[in-house]
Amino acid sequence: MPISVCMLTKNSGRTLQASLSSLSFADEILILDTGSIDNTIAIAKSHPKTTVHETPFTGFGELRNRAASLAKNDWILALDSDEEISQPLGLELQALSPDPHSVYEIRFKNFYNNKQIRGCGWDPESHIRLYNRKTTRFSDASVHEGILGHKSVIRLRHPIHHTPYLSISDFLAKMQLYTDLFAMQNQHKKKASFKTALWHAFGAFLKSYLLKRGLFLGSEGFIISSYNAMTAFYKYLKLAEANRS
Repeated sequence: MPISVCMLTKNSGRTLQASLSSLSFADEILILDTGSIDNTIAIAKSHPKTTVHETPFTGFGELRNRAASLAKNDWILALDSDEEISQPLGLELQALSPDPHSVYEIRFKNFYNNKQIRGCGWDPESHIRLYNRKTTRFSDASVHEGILGHKSVIRLRHPIHHTPYLSISDFLAKMQLYTDLFAMQNQHKKKASFKTALWHAFGAFLKSYLLKRGLFLGSEGFIISSYNAMTAFYKYLKLAEANRS
């Protein structure tokens, strides 16, 4: 079965080579870049199976659908540039005879500081990433986009390896982007205030650090739980500000 891997990139030079190296099974790798100023484009173009398109950022859901529309195959594997297909998953994908009316969910192993994070909401984690573009698509949500209109979900056995943050600066950059998108997507749709921001932050920290076992993950657990709390806090502060506009 020919698969087109569709990947969104922006300043992904630190992780892109490892991601591309894990895609030997792919028939095509289509990259949609949203304004990289590092070596992302050069790395992408050096790979023999890769085609590169460039576009402004318009939201994750819309961009995933645009990338799929540019691909040459109907079976789409949506991947991020900080994700690697494990070798067993690559073999599993090669052997797959998929049902076009089903979508395929993949388990994630998430890493930070070269450690697999087994808590903080990072484990267990799985996402629908393989689908047929003739029968389904992503929602157009700016953030937290999901697959629409499928009959059944089939879970694959083997994982994607995901390293979302290489430094503290990565946490801060992603927090800035995602809180902006949250406020834009929910403006005048959800109520927000300083009090709601505070409560969401407090709840996010307790859930991550206590209920989701961050307490047992050392400094990484505290850092991730604090990040979850601050993201919740600024999401609702920005939404309150947007609602006043």
